[in-house]
Amino acid sequence: MRITGARVIVTSPGRNFVTLKVETDEGVHGVGDGTLNGRELAVASYLADHVVPMLEGRDPADIEDTWQLLYKGAYWRRGPVTMAAIAAVDMALWDIKGKVLGTPVYNLLGGRSRKGVLCYGHASGRTVEDTVEQVLRLREEGYRAIRAQCVVPGIDNMYGTPRGDVSGQRPDLPFVEDGWSTEKYLRFAPELFGKVREAVGFDVHLLHDAHHRLTPAEAGWLGKRLEDHQLFWLEDAVPAELQESFRVIRQHTTTPLAVGEVFNSLYDCHQLIREQLIDYVRASVVHAGGITHLRKIAHFAEPYHVRTGCHGAADLSPVSMAAALHFGLATHNAAIQEYGHHSEETLEVFPHAWSFADGYLHPGEAPGLGVDIDEGLAAKYEYQRGYLPVSRREDGTVGSW
Repeated sequence: MRITGARVIVTSPGRNFVTLKVETDEGVHGVGDGTLNGRELAVASYLADHVVPMLEGRDPADIEDTWQLLYKGAYWRRGPVTMAAIAAVDMALWDIKGKVLGTPVYNLLGGRSRKGVLCYGHASGRTVEDTVEQVLRLREEGYRAIRAQCVVPGIDNMYGTPRGDVSGQRPDLPFVEDGWSTEKYLRFAPELFGKVREAVGFDVHLLHDAHHRLTPAEAGWLGKRLEDHQLFWLEDAVPAELQESFRVIRQHTTTPLAVGEVFNSLYDCHQLIREQLIDYVRASVVHAGGITHLRKIAHFAEPYHVRTGCHGAADLSPVSMAAALHFGLATHNAAIQEYGHHSEETLEVFPHAWSFADGYLHPGEAPGLGVDIDEGLAAKYEYQRGYLPVSRREDGTVGSW
C-alpha cells in the first residue's frame, strides 16, 4: 500500500478546523486534525506547501519513520505550527492502520487499560451562585469531574466565563478582557470553592484553571488555601516556559498541579516531570505531534508518578477527540480528558463513534479512529478569520490567559 495523495480541508462549522485527509492506492483513507486555534491557516499552508508533497509514494504503515522524517527532516524543529502539522499526518496514518487491520486504534496501542476515559466538563458563571448551579447541573448529567470558573467581582469580562467566553475566537479584533486584578482573584477563588464544596460535597472531582496569570509565589499561596477543598488539580497557575519556577509552587502547596496545553514536545516538560514538579501533563494530541509523540511523553512521565490530563476544549476537532480517547483508553497513566462540547454543526461535519456515558468517554469499536469528515457538508462552512482573546491588567499591560 502506498500514499497517493493528501488534501487539507479547512472548514468552520461554528469555529475553524484544519483536517488532513490522506489517501492510498487501495482506497483506504485516514483523517487527522491540524487545528491551531487562531493560527489555522499557518498550519494549513505548512501542510499543503511542505508536508503533503513529502507523503506521496510512502508506505502509510511506517508511522514512526514518517514522524521522524517530518520532525528531523525539516531541520527547523518543534513549535506549534510544525507539531500540529506532524500531528495531522500522524493521526491519519494511525487511522489508516486501524482500518487496514480492522481494529480500533487503541488495540494497536496495547489494548484497553480502563473501561472508559474519565472526563471533566466546564461549569462557569457570572456569580458564585451561577457557578454552583452549573456544577450541580453537570453532576446530574453524570459528570464525575467538573472544572469550576467564575467571574471575579469587580472584573466585568473574563475569558472562560459567560459573556467573556467567546469560544476562543473573534472574526474581527481580539476580545479584550479589561481590568484583570490578581489581588481580587486570589481573595475570591478560595471563597468560590468553599461554596461549591458546600453544595456538592467531596464525591465530585473539582478542577480549576488559573490561565497562567499568577507568579510562582502567588500560585503557592493560592494552592495552599485550596488544599482543604481537595482539588483534582490547579491548572496553568503560571506559564511553564521557565520550568524551574514550579519548584517555588511545590514548596508551598500540596494541591495537585497541571500544566501543558500549549506544550509541543517532551522537551517542554522534561524538567517538570523529572523533578516531579507537576502531577498532570496537559499536552494535547494535536499540539504535541500526534499519538506517536504523546505516547512518548506519557511513557517518560509514568515512572515519575506524573499522569496525563489532555487538553480537549472545543478548539480541537472531533478527530483530535477521537485520537485522544484511543490514547487515553490504552495509556495506563492517562488520568482524565477535558471534554469541550462541539456544536451540532461540527458533529454533523465530523461523524464519529466516540460517546459519553456516566462520566466517561469511550472511542467506540469502529476500525481506526472511528471518525471521518463529510467533505460536502464541510464545504458549506467557509473559513472565518478568528483571533484569540487578549487579557489586560488594571494598569493596561498585557497579561497571560
